[in-house]
Amino acid sequence: MKNVEKTCDELVSWLRYKVKEAGGKGLVFGLSGGIDSAVVAGLAKKAFPKNSLGVIMPCHSEPIDKEHGILVADSLDLQTEIVDLTRTYDQLIQSINLKNTNKLAMANIKPRLRMTTLYYFAQSYNYLVTGSSNKSEFTIGYFTKHGDSGVDLLPLASFIKKDIWEMAKYLKIPKIIIEKPPTAGLWENQTDEEEMGFGYDILDNYILNNTGPEELVEKIKKMNRISQHKRAFPPIFKPKE
Repeated sequence: MKNVEKTCDELVSWLRYKVKEAGGKGLVFGLSGGIDSAVVAGLAKKAFPKNSLGVIMPCHSEPIDKEHGILVADSLDLQTEIVDLTRTYDQLIQSINLKNTNKLAMANIKPRLRMTTLYYFAQSYNYLVTGSSNKSEFTIGYFTKHGDSGVDLLPLASFIKKDIWEMAKYLKIPKIIIEKPPTAGLWENQTDEEEMGFGYDILDNYILNNTGPEELVEKIKKMNRISQHKRAFPPIFKPKE
């Protein structure tokens, strides 16, 4: 990133413009305790100092995630709400009554419940829901369809993970948030890089330079190809005239 200050200023202006364009009053976003949501929080606070809301939504989560979400909020003097979705999740699983051994299918319920929660606040306050997916994750489909991608705005989707770390330092996000291993928090001890099968350095280098270890490049290309449906509007049938 050539000029992190200029980029952040442009992002703040863009957020203000998009909210005004939609006739909204502010921004709401999930606050997970991770670096991406922390950067969104920092930008939102600059764009709408009095109309930014971070929602912390534990759901069978590690206690440290909630603690880090609160830490970020305190460091930014950010308004927050805490909505514990654990019982809601358990009730839904019980109501579905499907003996499902698909770990990912069950885990993806969590971001979809969070999406629903964020839109409840958004409609209540006339805010726009702001997502935290970055370009690295967006490229390979490392997000939940109709979950953390179910948003109105994606301010970070043009920036690789390396850029996010730069912005976090500029926005004075707490050091512990910047330095901890990135995780989607889908299950205990889960980390992004372990689940993806390669590091962000490999992924970012491929995005920027279209190169890398042959085996991993093929894996990245495949992940991009099979996740195309997650980045597009659902296909619409068009009858023959």
